[in-house]
Amino acid sequence: MIKEIIHDPILLAMKSEKTTIEDLQVAEDLLDTLIANADGCVGMAANMIGVHKCIICFDDNGKYTTMFNPEIIKKSDPYETEEGCLSLLGGPRKCKRFKKIKVQWQTAEFQIRIKTFTGWTAQIIQHEIDHCDGVLI
Repeated sequence: MIKEIIHDPILLAMKSEKTTIEDLQVAEDLLDTLIANADGCVGMAANMIGVHKCIICFDDNGKYTTMFNPEIIKKSDPYETEEGCLSLLGGPRKCKRFKKIKVQWQTAEFQIRIKTFTGWTAQIIQHEIDHCDGVLI
């Protein structure tokens, strides 16, 4: 179900809790909401729809990916950039990102996966994991 986007910076700054099997519907709602906002958004975290659980969804080169409890376990090649956010009003903000990241997460079946991401996809994932950690750009 498509959910309303949260814009309250106090709610967005709250750290999210670990996800469990009971949160699968949240992931479906998050993906539905991302797809409905695809014209202006490439990734979302669950707190953007008002649920403080560690779930992110993003466009991975034309294929949507959902990660439960994602963690960056390695990062390299820092750079400065500017990003916008569907949940934050105003224009793009400066932030530091890494060109290459290694991420550990769980699938919808709660199987652990580890993969290295680079470039634009890595940037999206970093932005959404920041949301899970209550970090706003």
